[in-house]
Amino acid sequence: SNGSGTLTLNNAALKATPAFHRQKGDSQQTLAYATLVKLTFNVSVLDSNSKYDSTNSRFIPTVAGFYHVYGSWGINTSAEVFQMRCDIFKNGSSYQSGRSYSSELSTASVAATVYLDADDYVEIFARHDRTGSASAAAQHDNGTTFFGAYRIGT
Repeated sequence: SNGSGTLTLNNAALKATPAFHRQKGDSQQTLAYATLVKLTFNVSVLDSNSKYDSTNSRFIPTVAGFYHVYGSWGINTSAEVFQMRCDIFKNGSSYQSGRSYSSELSTASVAATVYLDADDYVEIFARHDRTGSASAAAQHDNGTTFFGAYRIGT
């Protein structure tokens, strides 16, 4: 504090950056039955250090440390859904999975503390097991489909 009640963090290790938050806002994304599909996110809400790779829909921190990574997706149908999955993938492999069981409109979410080296990357994948083996789509409005991360320590 400088005596005025304002606290300034000068130590980079104390700041929760890099950080980003993205949403799906362009169009619904079709998800084939019983298949993990990488979600895309075209609306940037926050990208403190320009570390979100929008071409490949992934976060590459370039700063090693522990990160809180989270994601969610909403299904756009009221048809019966047996199971929904939302997975954090680290370097191309599933790291953490969140599941939702529902028979109506629903969301599946996931969150994890993940150690990332400077060149690691994380992505969000979705899967559904809808009755009748039909395809479904991830919602693109109302902020129900999103992906984000922020550094929480070294």
